Amino acid sequence: MRLTVTRRTRTVSPRAGITADTIERPMLLSRSFSRKLVATFFGVVGFVLLYEVTMIDSQYAARQAALREQTAEPAPGVRLQFTATAYCKGDVTASGVAPRTGIAAADPDLLPVGSVIEVTSVSEPYAGIYTIMDTGPMVKGRELDIYLWSCFEAVRFGRQHVHVTVLRLGWNPRATTPGLLDTLFPRGKRAREPVNGR
Repeated sequence: MRLTVTRRTRTVSPRAGITADTIERPMLLSRSFSRKLVATFFGVVGFVLLYEVTMIDSQYAARQAALREQTAEPAPGVRLQFTATAYCKGDVTASGVAPRTGIAAADPDLLPVGSVIEVTSVSEPYAGIYTIMDTGPMVKGRELDIYLWSCFEAVRFGRQHVHVTVLRLGWNPRATTPGLLDTLFPRGKRAREPVNGR
């Protein structure tokens, strides 16, 4: 079996006003450099749009770290942003000990009593490790109240933005379930409540 291919071409003369329905032309892309350049450009743009990647640069990472400091929940090893003030008066803290240097007050829902924190981004004599041993009615949210012996020094301290690194979280008795002894021998308010609604 023999296959023969014939090519029909029709010559069109513009002077004669003859038009043809189909005119065979060679492939336009192969001869023109500018068309190759345009096709390559559109191919590259299409590839980039399809495979777009977000790269994390240092400014983006810094913004994310600052956002984490402002919104993260306290946990050991987490760095948080707080506002710090100082206080100087008081006889007994919420934990029952006398106030002394190295003690701070915080919101017990955020940093429970007994938490150990490291305070940085503050002037040298105040930077260091503090134990949360006190609470206060005005200390709510991301606020920290540092005990200072001198009231003049506490006034000079003012209000500062500090970075707090949680070293250890304290114990919040309101966030625990009753133990075996509390169940067997109820104290205080639970002892007076009726059992099973009787």
